[in-house]
Amino acid sequence: MSAHGPMPKSAWIFPALAIAFFGGATGLGITFTPSAAGLAFAVVLLVILFGTVFAAVHHAEVIAEQIGEPYGTLLLTLAVTIIEVALIATIMLGDKAVPTLARDTVFAVVMIVCNGLVGLCILIGGLRYREQEFQLAGVNIYLSVLIVFTVITLIMPNYTLTTPGPLYSELQLGFVSIVTIILYGVFLYTQTIRHRDYFIVESDTVGGPGHGSGSTLIPSVLLLLVSLLAVVLLAKKFSLVVDAGAAMIGAPPAFGGIVVAFLVLLPESLAAIAAARKNDLQKSINLALGSSLATIGLTIPAVAVAAYALDKTLLLGLDPREMVLLLLTLVLSMLTFGTGRTNILFGLVHLLVFAVFIFMVFVP
Repeated sequence: MSAHGPMPKSAWIFPALAIAFFGGATGLGITFTPSAAGLAFAVVLLVILFGTVFAAVHHAEVIAEQIGEPYGTLLLTLAVTIIEVALIATIMLGDKAVPTLARDTVFAVVMIVCNGLVGLCILIGGLRYREQEFQLAGVNIYLSVLIVFTVITLIMPNYTLTTPGPLYSELQLGFVSIVTIILYGVFLYTQTIRHRDYFIVESDTVGGPGHGSGSTLIPSVLLLLVSLLAVVLLAKKFSLVVDAGAAMIGAPPAFGGIVVAFLVLLPESLAAIAAARKNDLQKSINLALGSSLATIGLTIPAVAVAAYALDKTLLLGLDPREMVLLLLTLVLSMLTFGTGRTNILFGLVHLLVFAVFIFMVFVP
C-alpha cells in the first residue's frame, strides 16, 4: 500500500469502526456463538479486524516515509510486531491454553513467506518477464540471519538438557531472546545504514526524511496508535472465533498459528506481489524475508517476556516432520537465491513445498 497521495477513507474508517465495534460488543455483552447470529458477528469482526490491520500498516508506511531510515523501517516493523504479539498473547491466555501458538505462528510465517509468498512472487515475475534479478549480497544476509534465527528458536529447544521436552529453561529463553534482539538490531543497521546498497537496485531512489506531505504526519501518528489499540482490543474476540472455527472443522492446534500468520502478513504480502508484477523482485524479497526476520527477531523475545511475566509455558521446538520441512525450505531458499536470477521453475517448487506444508497440517 503506497503512502503517497491523500489518505484513503478506509485508513480512518476501519480504526473508528473497530473501536465502536469493541465498545458496542462489550457493552451489550455480545460474543461469538455457533449460530447464525454468531456467524454474522464473526464475519463483521474479521472484516473490521483485517481493515484495521491494513490501516495500521498504511499509517506506519506514511510515517516511515516522513522520518526516513533507519527509523522508518524500525517503526513499520514494530507496528506489525505489536499486532502479532497482541494476537499471540491473547490466544495463549484464552480459556484453552495454547503453549505452542508462538512456535506455530513463527513456523507458519517462515513457511508462508519463504515458500508461499516467495514462490508466488517468483512465479508471477517469471511468467511476465521470464527472468528477474536481485541483489545477491542482500539476500545472503537475509538467509544467514534467518538460518540462525530458525535453528536457535525452533530446532535447538528439542536438544537442550536443562529442561525436558521442546522448551527452553527461563535462563536459556532469556539468553536466546537477547541474542535474537542483538542480531536483529545489527541486521537493521546493516540494511538501513552500513550496507544499504545491498538491498536496493539501481533504479531505486535513495529514500530519506521528508517524502510525502508533512500535513499527513500527525494524523497518521494518531491513527496508527488508534489502529494498534483497536487490534489489541479485538484480539480477544478474534481468538474466540479462531477457537470455534478450528473446532468446527476439526483443525489441529497449528491452525491458530497459521490464521494469525496470514492476518499479520497479508498487507505486506499484497505489496510484495504488486512489486513482483512491476518487475521489482528486490522489493518483493525485502518485504517477504524482512517480515520473517522481524517475526522471529522481535516476536519471540516479546512473547517470552509475556510468558515469563504471566507464568505461562512456551513450547518452541518443532516436531520431526516440521523440522524436515523447515530444513527443506532453508536449503531450497539457498539454491533459489544462489545465482541472483530466478525463473518460473523456482517459483513453482516453492509453491509445491508450501502446499505440502498446508496439507501436512491437516493430514499429519
